Amino acid sequence: MDNKALIIIDVQYGLIEGQPRAGRADAVLANLNRAIALARRQDMPVIFIQHDSGPGSDLARDSDDWRLHPALAREDGDVVVHKRFSDSFQRTALNTLLRDGEIEELWLAGSATEFCVDSTLRSAMSQEYAVTLIADAHTCKPRPRLSAEQVIDHFNWVWSNLDETPKPLRVRGIAELENGAA
Repeated sequence: MDNKALIIIDVQYGLIEGQPRAGRADAVLANLNRAIALARRQDMPVIFIQHDSGPGSDLARDSDDWRLHPALAREDGDVVVHKRFSDSFQRTALNTLLRDGEIEELWLAGSATEFCVDSTLRSAMSQEYAVTLIADAHTCKPRPRLSAEQVIDHFNWVWSNLDETPKPLRVRGIAELENGAA
């Protein structure tokens, strides 16, 4: 399968830097940039997803917290898809963009692990995309009963154990992808 795209979900300033800071934030930002560099070397499109929660919210369009994180290695020509729901496909142009580009496999990463990343992963699987989730390139905030690290580790385990999927679902670290793991 040669037609792949990297999708980076909601790596926005407020979601990463707002207090409390997202778990493993420095490592995740570094790994996201490694994934971006790898995708560019493989001529994969890099698509950024940006959540807008509406006027007056923490992620209101054009607010400081809404901006994509400045540490991301973005380039002119990178596509940004705006969304209002956890699922990056819901009422967006993402599916059309991918189908028009004949994309069959998605590399997913971003924030928040248990909300938008999980929703997008499950939606992509339902729409019969093959998915590679980058295990060390997604993050979230600590939650009432779990640390961010526990949430991340738990979802990596869950996704690694989903074996009844219409297309392959893989959970790989960035080093594995850099070393050619499918």
